[in-house]
Amino acid sequence: MNDWHDGMRCENNPRVLARAVGILLLGLFWSGNLLADGFQYPLAVGVDSNRTIYVVDRDLPGIWKVQDGKPSIYFQGSKKFRTPLNAVRCLAFDSKGVLYAGDSSTREVYRFDEPGKPVPLTKGEIGIPMALAFDSVGNLFVADTERHVIFKIAKADGAVTQWAKVQGPRGIAVDSKDRVLVISNSKQPLVRFNADAKQEVVIGEPIFQFINHMVLDGSDNAYICDGYAKTIWKAAPDGKTEKVFSGEPLKHPVGIALDKDRLIIADPHLKQIFSLPIEGEKKLKLISQ
Repeated sequence: MNDWHDGMRCENNPRVLARAVGILLLGLFWSGNLLADGFQYPLAVGVDSNRTIYVVDRDLPGIWKVQDGKPSIYFQGSKKFRTPLNAVRCLAFDSKGVLYAGDSSTREVYRFDEPGKPVPLTKGEIGIPMALAFDSVGNLFVADTERHVIFKIAKADGAVTQWAKVQGPRGIAVDSKDRVLVISNSKQPLVRFNADAKQEVVIGEPIFQFINHMVLDGSDNAYICDGYAKTIWKAAPDGKTEKVFSGEPLKHPVGIALDKDRLIIADPHLKQIFSLPIEGEKKLKLISQ
Protein backbone atom coordinates (compact mmCIF):
# COMPACT_ATOMS: atom_id res chain seq x y z
CA MET A 1 0.00 0.00 0.00
CA ASN A 2 2.82 2.41 0.81
CA ASP A 3 4.48 1.66 -2.55
CA TRP A 4 1.21 2.41 -4.34
CA HIS A 5 0.81 5.75 -2.55
CA ASP A 6 4.42 6.66 -3.28
CA GLY A 7 3.92 5.82 -6.94
CA MET A 8 0.88 8.11 -7.16
CA ARG A 9 2.61 11.10 -5.61
CA CYS A 10 2.98 13.85 -8.18
CA GLU A 11 6.68 14.33 -7.71
CA ASN A 12 7.32 10.65 -8.54
CA ASN A 13 4.79 10.23 -11.32
CA PRO A 14 5.09 12.54 -14.38
CA ARG A 15 1.75 11.38 -15.79
CA VAL A 16 -0.13 12.30 -12.60
CA LEU A 17 1.77 15.58 -12.39
CA ALA A 18 0.83 16.49 -15.98
CA ARG A 19 -2.80 15.63 -15.33
CA ALA A 20 -2.87 17.74 -12.16
CA VAL A 21 -1.31 20.70 -13.95
CA GLY A 22 -3.83 20.37 -16.79
CA ILE A 23 -6.76 20.38 -14.39
CA LEU A 24 -5.34 23.39 -12.58
CA LEU A 25 -4.84 25.32 -15.81
CA LEU A 26 -8.34 24.45 -17.01
CA GLY A 27 -9.77 25.70 -13.71
CA LEU A 28 -7.80 28.91 -13.92
CA PHE A 29 -8.89 29.41 -17.53
CA TRP A 30 -12.56 28.85 -16.64
CA SER A 31 -12.46 31.17 -13.63
CA GLY A 32 -10.54 33.74 -15.62
CA ASN A 33 -13.18 33.71 -18.34
CA LEU A 34 -15.92 34.20 -15.75
CA LEU A 35 -14.09 37.13 -14.20
CA ALA A 36 -13.41 38.61 -17.63
CA ASP A 37 -17.04 38.24 -18.68
CA GLY A 38 -18.25 39.67 -15.37
CA PHE A 39 -21.77 39.44 -14.06
CA GLN A 40 -24.09 37.24 -16.10
CA TYR A 41 -27.54 37.98 -14.66
CA PRO A 42 -27.34 39.78 -11.28
CA LEU A 43 -30.66 39.49 -9.48
CA ALA A 44 -29.99 40.55 -5.89
CA VAL A 45 -27.38 42.37 -3.83
CA GLY A 46 -26.38 42.64 -0.18
CA VAL A 47 -23.79 44.53 1.83
CA ASP A 48 -21.99 43.19 4.91
CA SER A 49 -20.66 45.17 7.88
CA ASN A 50 -17.32 45.69 6.10
CA ARG A 51 -19.16 47.27 3.14
CA THR A 52 -18.31 44.33 0.92
CA ILE A 53 -20.99 43.92 -1.73
CA TYR A 54 -22.35 40.47 -2.51
CA VAL A 55 -24.14 39.81 -5.79
CA VAL A 56 -26.54 36.97 -6.57
CA ASP A 57 -25.94 35.91 -10.17
CA ARG A 58 -28.65 33.61 -11.54
CA ASP A 59 -26.65 32.60 -14.61
CA LEU A 60 -23.22 32.21 -13.02
CA PRO A 61 -24.79 30.46 -11.13
CA GLY A 62 -23.63 31.57 -7.71
CA ILE A 63 -22.57 34.58 -5.68
CA TRP A 64 -19.94 37.24 -6.30
CA LYS A 65 -18.36 39.57 -3.80
CA VAL A 66 -17.12 43.03 -4.74
CA GLN A 67 -14.38 44.74 -2.74
CA ASP A 68 -13.02 48.13 -3.81
CA GLY A 69 -14.86 47.74 -7.10
CA LYS A 70 -13.20 44.42 -7.89
CA PRO A 71 -15.46 41.36 -8.27
CA SER A 72 -14.41 37.84 -7.29
CA ILE A 73 -16.40 34.62 -7.04
CA TYR A 74 -17.61 33.86 -3.50
CA PHE A 75 -19.48 30.68 -4.42
CA GLN A 76 -19.60 28.91 -7.78
CA GLY A 77 -22.68 26.74 -8.18
CA SER A 78 -23.12 23.92 -10.63
CA LYS A 79 -25.02 24.09 -13.93
CA LYS A 80 -26.70 20.86 -12.90
CA PHE A 81 -30.32 21.30 -11.84
CA ARG A 82 -31.23 20.41 -8.24
CA THR A 83 -27.76 21.26 -6.97
CA PRO A 84 -27.13 24.00 -4.35
CA LEU A 85 -27.51 27.54 -5.74
CA ASN A 86 -28.13 26.33 -9.29
CA ALA A 87 -30.99 28.87 -9.37
CA VAL A 88 -29.98 31.28 -6.61
CA ARG A 89 -32.32 34.27 -6.28
CA CYS A 90 -31.75 36.18 -3.04
CA LEU A 91 -29.47 36.70 -0.06
CA ALA A 92 -29.35 38.28 3.40
CA PHE A 93 -26.98 38.66 6.34
CA ASP A 94 -27.79 37.92 9.97
CA SER A 95 -26.61 40.12 12.87
CA LYS A 96 -23.29 38.26 12.99
CA GLY A 97 -22.59 38.82 9.31
CA VAL A 98 -23.33 35.24 8.26
CA LEU A 99 -24.55 35.01 4.66
CA TYR A 100 -27.80 33.24 3.73
CA ALA A 101 -29.05 32.54 0.20
CA GLY A 102 -32.33 31.31 -1.30
CA ASP A 103 -32.33 28.85 -4.22
CA SER A 104 -35.37 27.79 -6.26
CA SER A 105 -33.57 24.86 -7.92
CA THR A 106 -33.34 22.94 -4.64
CA ARG A 107 -36.30 24.79 -3.05
CA GLU A 108 -34.06 25.67 -0.16
CA VAL A 109 -32.42 28.36 1.96
CA TYR A 110 -28.72 27.95 2.70
CA ARG A 111 -26.44 29.32 5.42
CA PHE A 112 -22.75 29.88 4.71
CA ASP A 113 -20.94 29.09 7.94
CA GLU A 114 -17.81 29.40 5.83
CA PRO A 115 -17.23 30.31 2.18
CA GLY A 116 -17.92 27.54 -0.30
CA LYS A 117 -19.97 25.41 2.09
CA PRO A 118 -23.73 26.12 1.94
CA VAL A 119 -25.73 24.40 4.68
CA PRO A 120 -29.42 23.64 3.88
CA LEU A 121 -31.94 24.79 6.50
CA THR A 122 -35.44 23.60 5.54
CA LYS A 123 -35.15 20.17 3.89
CA GLY A 124 -36.68 21.58 0.72
CA GLU A 125 -39.81 23.02 2.33
CA ILE A 126 -39.58 26.30 0.41
CA GLY A 127 -40.99 26.76 -3.11
CA ILE A 128 -39.38 29.77 -4.82
CA PRO A 129 -37.57 31.95 -2.25
CA MET A 130 -37.56 35.44 -3.74
CA ALA A 131 -36.34 37.46 -0.76
CA LEU A 132 -34.95 37.01 2.76
CA ALA A 133 -34.95 39.26 5.85
CA PHE A 134 -34.04 38.94 9.54
CA ASP A 135 -35.76 40.46 12.56
CA SER A 136 -33.85 41.76 15.60
CA VAL A 137 -34.08 38.39 17.36
CA GLY A 138 -32.55 36.47 14.45
CA ASN A 139 -35.67 34.87 13.01
CA LEU A 140 -35.45 34.57 9.23
CA PHE A 141 -38.42 35.47 7.02
CA VAL A 142 -38.63 34.05 3.50
CA ALA A 143 -40.87 35.39 0.73
CA ASP A 144 -42.05 32.39 -1.30
CA THR A 145 -43.59 33.61 -4.54
CA GLU A 146 -44.70 30.12 -5.62
CA ARG A 147 -46.69 29.20 -2.53
CA HIS A 148 -47.76 32.79 -1.81
CA VAL A 149 -46.47 32.44 1.73
CA ILE A 150 -44.08 34.20 4.09
CA PHE A 151 -42.17 31.45 5.87
CA LYS A 152 -40.53 31.96 9.24
CA ILE A 153 -37.39 30.03 10.19
CA ALA A 154 -37.10 30.35 13.96
CA LYS A 155 -33.78 31.36 15.44
CA ALA A 156 -34.35 29.22 18.55
CA ASP A 157 -34.80 25.80 16.98
CA GLY A 158 -34.77 26.25 13.19
CA ALA A 159 -38.46 25.34 12.94
CA VAL A 160 -40.05 26.32 9.60
CA THR A 161 -43.62 27.63 9.71
CA GLN A 162 -46.01 29.31 7.28
CA TRP A 163 -46.19 32.69 8.99
CA ALA A 164 -48.37 34.81 6.69
CA LYS A 165 -50.15 34.74 3.33
CA VAL A 166 -49.28 37.22 0.55
CA GLN A 167 -50.14 36.89 -3.12
CA GLY A 168 -46.89 36.55 -5.10
CA PRO A 169 -44.43 38.23 -2.69
CA ARG A 170 -41.43 39.75 -4.46
CA GLY A 171 -39.52 41.49 -1.69
CA ILE A 172 -39.35 41.55 2.09
CA ALA A 173 -37.81 43.69 4.82
CA VAL A 174 -38.05 44.13 8.61
CA ASP A 175 -38.33 47.63 10.08
CA SER A 176 -37.02 49.11 13.34
CA LYS A 177 -40.14 47.93 15.19
CA ASP A 178 -39.70 44.35 13.94
CA ARG A 179 -42.65 44.70 11.60
CA VAL A 180 -42.35 42.68 8.40
CA LEU A 181 -42.95 44.58 5.14
CA VAL A 182 -43.76 42.70 1.94
CA ILE A 183 -44.09 43.95 -1.63
CA SER A 184 -45.94 42.22 -4.45
CA ASN A 185 -47.47 42.96 -7.84
CA SER A 186 -50.98 42.79 -6.46
CA LYS A 187 -53.74 45.34 -5.84
CA GLN A 188 -52.13 45.99 -2.44
CA PRO A 189 -48.45 46.21 -3.39
CA LEU A 190 -47.04 47.05 0.06
CA VAL A 191 -48.32 45.49 3.26
CA ARG A 192 -46.91 45.33 6.79
CA PHE A 193 -47.27 42.67 9.48
CA ASN A 194 -46.86 43.01 13.24
CA ALA A 195 -45.35 40.32 15.48
CA ASP A 196 -48.66 38.40 15.47
CA ALA A 197 -48.75 38.40 11.64
CA LYS A 198 -51.66 40.84 11.61
CA GLN A 199 -51.66 42.63 8.25
CA GLU A 200 -51.80 46.37 7.66
CA VAL A 201 -52.03 47.84 4.14
CA VAL A 202 -49.39 50.53 3.52
CA ILE A 203 -49.99 51.07 -0.21
CA GLY A 204 -53.44 49.94 -1.31
CA GLU A 205 -53.41 50.68 -5.02
CA PRO A 206 -51.31 49.23 -7.87
CA ILE A 207 -49.21 52.29 -8.68
CA PHE A 208 -46.16 50.27 -9.77
CA GLN A 209 -45.59 48.50 -13.08
CA PHE A 210 -43.59 45.46 -11.94
CA ILE A 211 -41.71 45.59 -8.63
CA ASN A 212 -39.00 43.31 -7.37
CA HIS A 213 -36.77 43.73 -4.32
CA MET A 214 -36.95 46.25 -1.47
CA VAL A 215 -34.67 47.67 1.23
CA LEU A 216 -35.29 49.98 4.21
CA ASP A 217 -33.17 52.88 5.40
CA GLY A 218 -32.63 53.92 9.02
CA SER A 219 -35.92 55.84 9.05
CA ASP A 220 -37.89 52.84 7.76
CA ASN A 221 -38.38 54.36 4.32
CA ALA A 222 -38.68 51.61 1.72
CA TYR A 223 -36.74 51.77 -1.55
CA ILE A 224 -38.33 49.60 -4.22
CA CYS A 225 -37.11 48.47 -7.65
CA ASP A 226 -39.69 48.81 -10.42
CA GLY A 227 -38.17 46.91 -13.33
CA TYR A 228 -40.68 47.70 -16.05
CA ALA A 229 -40.73 51.41 -15.16
CA LYS A 230 -36.92 51.61 -14.88
CA THR A 231 -37.54 53.32 -11.57
CA ILE A 232 -36.42 53.31 -7.95
CA TRP A 233 -39.30 54.31 -5.68
CA LYS A 234 -39.25 55.58 -2.12
CA ALA A 235 -42.19 54.73 0.14
CA ALA A 236 -42.45 56.40 3.55
CA PRO A 237 -43.81 54.41 6.53
CA ASP A 238 -47.19 56.09 5.99
CA GLY A 239 -47.31 54.91 2.36
CA LYS A 240 -46.49 58.21 0.69
CA THR A 241 -44.44 57.49 -2.45
CA GLU A 242 -42.06 59.34 -4.72
CA LYS A 243 -39.67 58.47 -7.51
CA VAL A 244 -36.03 58.59 -6.42
CA PHE A 245 -34.59 57.79 -9.84
CA SER A 246 -36.16 56.91 -13.17
CA GLY A 247 -35.01 56.17 -16.71
CA GLU A 248 -31.64 55.71 -18.34
CA PRO A 249 -29.14 54.27 -17.74
CA LEU A 250 -31.37 51.83 -15.84
CA LYS A 251 -32.91 49.18 -18.04
CA HIS A 252 -34.51 46.72 -15.61
CA PRO A 253 -33.53 47.24 -11.94
CA VAL A 254 -34.24 44.18 -9.80
CA GLY A 255 -31.91 43.91 -6.79
CA ILE A 256 -31.38 46.62 -4.17
CA ALA A 257 -29.42 46.97 -0.92
CA LEU A 258 -28.36 49.74 1.45
CA ASP A 259 -24.73 50.71 1.93
CA LYS A 260 -24.80 53.48 4.55
CA ASP A 261 -25.71 56.60 2.56
CA ARG A 262 -26.16 54.97 -0.83
CA LEU A 263 -28.24 52.34 -2.55
CA ILE A 264 -26.70 49.42 -4.41
CA ILE A 265 -28.76 48.40 -7.44
CA ALA A 266 -28.53 45.30 -9.65
CA ASP A 267 -29.73 45.50 -13.24
CA PRO A 268 -29.65 42.03 -14.86
CA HIS A 269 -30.50 43.31 -18.34
CA LEU A 270 -27.42 45.54 -18.26
CA LYS A 271 -25.39 42.94 -16.32
CA GLN A 272 -24.25 45.76 -14.07
CA ILE A 273 -24.23 46.95 -10.45
CA PHE A 274 -24.76 50.64 -9.67
CA SER A 275 -24.69 52.89 -6.63
CA LEU A 276 -27.12 55.75 -6.04
CA PRO A 277 -26.79 58.35 -3.25
CA ILE A 278 -29.82 58.63 -0.98
CA GLU A 279 -29.27 62.33 -0.42
CA GLY A 280 -28.06 65.01 -2.80
CA GLU A 281 -27.72 64.67 -6.55
CA LYS A 282 -29.33 61.46 -7.78
CA LYS A 283 -26.62 60.22 -10.10
CA LEU A 284 -25.97 56.55 -10.81
CA LYS A 285 -22.39 55.36 -10.55
CA LEU A 286 -21.09 52.09 -11.96
CA ILE A 287 -19.52 50.02 -9.19
CA SER A 288 -17.42 47.56 -11.18
CA GLN A 289 -16.52 46.55 -14.74
